[in-house]
Amino acid sequence: MPRGPSRDLGRDLCAAGAAVLLVTAAVLAGHRIQRTSRTLFADWPPLLASWEPHLGPGTPAAVLVAVATVAYGPSLAARLPWRALVPLTWGAAMAWTYSLALVDGWHRGIAVRLTTPHEYLRAIDRFHDIPAALRGFTGHILLGSPDHWPAHVAGHPPAATLTFVLLDRIGLRGGGWAGVWCITVGATACVAVLVTVRVLADEGLARTAAPFLALAPAAVWMGTSADAYFAAVAAWAVALLALAVTGRSWGRAGASGLLSGLLFGLTCYLSYGLTLVALIAAAVLVLGRRGIRERPALLVPLLAGLAVVPTVFTLAGFDWWEAYRLLVTRYHQGVGDIRPYGYWVWADLACTVLVTGLATAAGLRRAGAVLVRRRGDVLSRPAGAVADARLALLVCAALLALLVADLSGMSKAETERIWLPFTLWLLPACAFLALPCASGFSLPRASGPSPSLASGSAPAGGVPLRAWLTAQALLALLLNHLLITRW
Repeated sequence: MPRGPSRDLGRDLCAAGAAVLLVTAAVLAGHRIQRTSRTLFADWPPLLASWEPHLGPGTPAAVLVAVATVAYGPSLAARLPWRALVPLTWGAAMAWTYSLALVDGWHRGIAVRLTTPHEYLRAIDRFHDIPAALRGFTGHILLGSPDHWPAHVAGHPPAATLTFVLLDRIGLRGGGWAGVWCITVGATACVAVLVTVRVLADEGLARTAAPFLALAPAAVWMGTSADAYFAAVAAWAVALLALAVTGRSWGRAGASGLLSGLLFGLTCYLSYGLTLVALIAAAVLVLGRRGIRERPALLVPLLAGLAVVPTVFTLAGFDWWEAYRLLVTRYHQGVGDIRPYGYWVWADLACTVLVTGLATAAGLRRAGAVLVRRRGDVLSRPAGAVADARLALLVCAALLALLVADLSGMSKAETERIWLPFTLWLLPACAFLALPCASGFSLPRASGPSPSLASGSAPAGGVPLRAWLTAQALLALLLNHLLITRW
């Protein structure tokens, strides 16, 4: 066996093994802390979940989707026309998410997820007069305020709750429709990531990543939580920005920039923490700097779109900065001030392993190696010659955003759900598992997918892609059948 591939295989397995050890340490330490001091407020740390092995109506479908994606995903991703691959990936992601949610049954898995005392639907009746509700929104954030908002309503800007208010107004009432909205829209996030990888890096890399995006363990929390919807809005904001800076037509690039700005503005009014998506956007701007230099006027529609949502909410009487200041106080009024930072600052990273899987851990190891080795090439060489380095930069920007959120201390626990808008951008790192990392090879844009992708095998000495996909699917199936997740 060649020395290079053998060394890469060993490093991949070491990265996956280190991820397993991190999760194991978080589980053991978390259970000990919870037994002795009960300060974690999580029954099965590091996840907000309870141990309850079970089967459900979604079990056969989940197994079928997993087997089909592992068996046919890599070959279909390699051979299908791009226009067919995109909707197929969305459909597979939806099927995977719906089937996992239905393991808990329609009622518990979807219909009542967004109707619990902490959720958005509990506040819909208080938005009969939307302008008045916006003007008085900050007056109900603190726990001591009259009729204080439920936790998730208080913890987010009002665009999050307004989404469900508007669904109710058009007749899509109740938790069932809200759950369907979050899953269906949330599944489009994988398409946005695919589009971004294709235009900024390489179509071959995007094709390799497609099965991993469709079969992500993150689907356990994408169904059913509003954060799946938030993740999709943020992902499309990034994707449209990528299309804007790489577009050949001024009209299409300008329209993409305007829509990107609108969605970035909406993203910031869906969740305060999603302002960190700016780090991913910054990576997109770096990778698309040539398009910006050639057409600097592209920034005009982008900035114009970015101003729309903040302007509307500000004129309606909602003060984003005041609301965030009050949220920080509210956070420390509750369990957020009790949960130990010293545990969660690293245990939240163990949650990320469970959301993204062992294949992503190995892929991130390769992404880091590529970025270190070829960091100078990203800015100095043509895009087609450094596709792997460009993808590594995008993935590492998402990892940086996640680490900043982690160090902030404002995301102690429940990050398996809260960080979905960041963790989805780590999954394309799995595309590196199809490349012979030791040689620094990257797929040229015009050549299409490699034979290893079509066959599901890996470069010489590596782990087959189907083996990594199987590990991803098994992790999600085990989590969903052994635990009852809640938030």
